[in-house]
Amino acid sequence: MGVADAAMLEAPDMDQIAVLLSRYHVNVSAIVTTLVVLCAASLVVFLLQRVLRNWLRRIAPLLHLKQATPPTVIRIVSIAIWAITLILVLAIWGVSVGGLWALLVSAAAVIGVGFFATWTMVSNMTASVFIAIWRPFHLGDAVEILPEGLRGHVIDRNLMFVTLREDAGGVIHVPNNQFFQKIFKVNGNSRPPLPQASQSDANR
Repeated sequence: MGVADAAMLEAPDMDQIAVLLSRYHVNVSAIVTTLVVLCAASLVVFLLQRVLRNWLRRIAPLLHLKQATPPTVIRIVSIAIWAITLILVLAIWGVSVGGLWALLVSAAAVIGVGFFATWTMVSNMTASVFIAIWRPFHLGDAVEILPEGLRGHVIDRNLMFVTLREDAGGVIHVPNNQFFQKIFKVNGNSRPPLPQASQSDANR
């Protein structure tokens, strides 16, 4: 082997690389696209983990979440993102992913329901804070929610519900966020009616 041949082997030009890739049917475009998708997925997972970690750290005391719940939620979201990334990579390389998409959509629906339930709880707790600040009604007030016509005296309020006692004695639990989505009327400050047994004892 001459000096020229050795130099050619040591420093192959772009034409030789192209011929080599073509010989082994290597798709350069697919490789580059795959690397871009993987880098983007890594960045999304990193940023989303930080956001979720901070958000869950703030709401964990309010929701009384177990210590293992936030890491589990973050892990599930990360797995979901990497599953989407895998499907995209398979699609780039021409692999049929119809069945995988159906499975992923089903899993995303389940995760979405869980986040919706969590958001509902956070919404009720936030509404409870604003009710405590603005005090549109007090314990003992008669409150009527329109247009449903739900009416009763306020007997209790917590982070999730306002409890109303109807004149007939029934109890209604109204989610706190409903007071920011519905029209309600406060009929003065009156004491809730006593149960029948208590009234009989008072007459005696």
